Order: sequence, then C-alpha cells, then structure tokens
Amino acid sequence: MKKKVLLSLMMVMLLAFATACGNKDAANAPKNDGGNNAAADANQEGTEISLMIPDWGAPTDEMLAEFKEETGITVKVLPTAWDDIKSKVSIASAAGNAAADVIEVDWSWAGEFTSAGWLEELDVDDATKEDIPSISYFDFDNKIYAVPYANGLRLAYMNEDMTKKAGIDKAPETWDELLSDFQQLKDKNVVEYPYLFPLAAEEKTTTSFMSVVYTRSGKIFNDDDTLNKEAVLDALQLIDDCVKKGYIDPDSVSKAGIDTFRGINNAEGAFLFGPTSFITSSNNPESSKVVGQVTTIPMPSLDGPAKNTISFTEAVGVSSFSENKEAAKKFVEWFSRPETQLALNKAIDNTPTRTSVIEKMVEDGTIQKPGSIVEQSKIVNTPFPNGVPKYYTKMSTEIFNLINQMGQGKITPEQAADQMVEKVDELVKENK
Repeated sequence: MKKKVLLSLMMVMLLAFATACGNKDAANAPKNDGGNNAAADANQEGTEISLMIPDWGAPTDEMLAEFKEETGITVKVLPTAWDDIKSKVSIASAAGNAAADVIEVDWSWAGEFTSAGWLEELDVDDATKEDIPSISYFDFDNKIYAVPYANGLRLAYMNEDMTKKAGIDKAPETWDELLSDFQQLKDKNVVEYPYLFPLAAEEKTTTSFMSVVYTRSGKIFNDDDTLNKEAVLDALQLIDDCVKKGYIDPDSVSKAGIDTFRGINNAEGAFLFGPTSFITSSNNPESSKVVGQVTTIPMPSLDGPAKNTISFTEAVGVSSFSENKEAAKKFVEWFSRPETQLALNKAIDNTPTRTSVIEKMVEDGTIQKPGSIVEQSKIVNTPFPNGVPKYYTKMSTEIFNLINQMGQGKITPEQAADQMVEKVDELVKENK
C-alpha cells in the first residue's frame, strides 16, 4: 500500500514539473504580432475558410495563392449575387450557422447585421481607421465590425468641355453657382438636361438624395435618428425645382438609376453626384463617349465646398458563427492592406478605400484627371449619428417612393417631407 502511495506521489511531481516547463516554453515563445511572418501563422496551416462576395469584388486566384503562401490558409470563394447575399446570411445566421466565414457587408446592412449579433468584432489599428475614413459606417459603440474594400465615395463630376462651351470658366463651389451653371448650359443649348439625378423608385434615388442633403446642409438626421425636416425639405424643394426648370430629365422617374448615372459617360448631362467608378470609366474608350472631358470637383454646399462628404461602401466582416474566426480575421486584415488594395484595383478595377492608396494611384498616373478625389476621400463621414440603423432598408424604401411620386408631380415637396418625417419617426419608435 505504501509503495502505491509513493508511486502516485512521484507521478504527480513529474506531471507538475512537465507542466511548469511547458508554461515556461510558452511564455518565452515568439508571439504572433499579426505581421507577415509565415512561421507565426503556422497554427493556421491547412485551414480552409470560405468567402461570400459578389464576383465583381472577389480577389484573383493569384492573389489568394499569395495569401495561402503567407498564412497557410486556403480561401474558397463563394461568388454570390449582391442581392442574394443578405438573404443567405440572414437565413443561415437565424439558424446559428455561418453562410461563409468571411461575408460581404454592405454599408446599408451594417446596423441590421450588428444588432442581430451576426458579425464578429474586429481588431483594427488606429492607422487603418484613419486611412479608411468610410470605416465609420461599421463603427458601433467604438467597435468595428467590418472593413471597407470597395470605395463608395460620392464624387461630383463635371464635363469640362460642356461647361467651356457654355462660357463657364470655373467649377461651382456653392449650389447657387451650380444652379446658375445649369441655366447657362440650357441657355447656350449645350445639353438639354445638365443635372443627372435619379428619380426612380429604387435605392440609388435614396443614396443620391442623401448625398445632396448631407453635403448641402451638413445634416440629414437629428441626434435621436429622426429626420431633420428643415434639411430634408430644403433638398426636396431643390430637386423639385430642378425638374420643373428642366435641369433634371423628368423621364428619370422611370429610368434605372445606373442608366441615369451612366449619362455622364454618354454625354447626356454635365454634372453628376455619383460613384467613384466613373472616374476611370469616363476615360475608358470602350464605355465612354467623353474620354478626357470629365473631371471631379468638390461637392458644393450652401456656402462653399462641402466640409464633409458621404460614402456608400462595400466591406467584409467575419461571421459570428464561423468555426475559423482567427483565420477569417487574418483574411480581412490582408484584404485591407495597401498592397492588396492596389492589386485588387489592377485586377478588377476596384477603387481602393485607403486614402494613401488613392494618393499613390494619382501620383503614378493610374487615376487620370483625378480632380478632387484625394481631398474628397479625406472628408468622408457618416451622416448617421448612432450608426446605420437596422431598419435602413425600410426607411430607404419610404424615401425613394416619395421622391419618385414627387418627380411624377403626384405630391409636393412639402407633402413628401411631411410623409418622410412621419414614416421615419414611426420606424425610430418601433425600434427603440
């Protein structure tokens, strides 16, 4: 019996000694600092993660091979139509499953996905936050849940050939100057409808409206998330006036928003507040009739160039239900690196979200006729005081339907504003 007790004591002592040595080795082992050291990422060797993203945003096979060589992580791309991603993520998440380890997160989904607990919090350093201003759309209570990869910055485009023909010798800085330019372009018969603004019952109408309200007045929402009626009514009256004076094509009420935007490339208008993609497509002979004619200018406001501008960006986040969260986070970090954003631009013509990368592309001539893009990219801010609300989709539907009715002459700007404010007030109360 004594021998058994002695043997048991010896085994316990040996186990304690081995554990202590193991802890000492672990404490002295080099730590993974999130850098490019493949050895530091050895724990991910052989891991496979999935990426659900629209085909137009997916990295190339060559890029993914480089990521695997660096980290040991294989990425399986699940190219999915943008319209289908939200429903797939919603259905899977409701069942406690991950539609993919890394998922596309449109700015308009951010509030819904975050409030539902579908996104994992990400560790993003301050330098990245500063370099990617649109990351503010994915910041909730000082926590980041997705990192933008596709720039949704709204730029003011101007056809310089058209304005010169009309005798306009400088870019407008205020809305009064811009309205005067619209009239001058019409008086000189340079272009029939100088201002390209969508009026269809669709999302691009809402985002275009928000761009005007925010840059013109500096505010869309009050601190309690209700609409600022004064700013909204001001913009609605402006748009209605532009339709009545023939600055905006009245047929825009039934034309797809993207076709209205493309009017800048088709010489159908002189001014557009639109996506960054037109800074390159307007100079592409395969897609543009106005090569070399279009530049970007600062967004105008009531009293000068706008102090803040708006972005409707695409991002990637990590599913809360992923079984490979650390590997997924490594991919998100890699996908947002400057060198990756440059490679993505070269591969699929994606406009980077990092201001530093945009500056580099201007310096090396990748972006021709850059105009004000660098300056504008630095003043991106979110108009949502408490983050993108989870009811954004419902709110947007109310907004674009009312603008479409106003564009058809069915309701006045005052009626549109009253109904818009009422509908948003209801949504705010329902979601408190």
